[in-house]
Amino acid sequence: MTLLILAQILARTFNVIIPSSEDFAGWLLSATIFFGLAYTFNTGGHIRVTILLTRLSGQFRRWVEFINLCAGLFISGYIAFYTIYTVYESYIYEDVTDTYLAMPLWIVQSPMALGSLFFLLAVSDSFMAALSSKTPGFITHEDALSSAE
Repeated sequence: MTLLILAQILARTFNVIIPSSEDFAGWLLSATIFFGLAYTFNTGGHIRVTILLTRLSGQFRRWVEFINLCAGLFISGYIAFYTIYTVYESYIYEDVTDTYLAMPLWIVQSPMALGSLFFLLAVSDSFMAALSSKTPGFITHEDALSSAE
């Protein structure tokens, strides 16, 4: 993505236009964001109310975290289902992008669907860990960060 943007900047100095470079950069940005969701979740990097959660007692905190994981599982499942369904519909109806360079839309949408599926798997893994009375990985990372401060 960075190389594409730099190439566009360099090409403009020579009055050359790279067709659809902004579109490809945007699609790559979307892929980068969605592919990073699962990793960021597992390392405790998502924005949460850790100031409150780290001050809760052991058993009460487990219940609050479990409720949070239930909500996260529902939301990530909803996102994964509809992004995958959107890719499927784009494939079935043979939709193409409305840019200078027409591409099949399902190719552009696939990284978003795959990233949301990875995020669902990460939340499911933490949910299963919480169900089996283990500490999910993101809590371990958050506790280490909050104790370091």
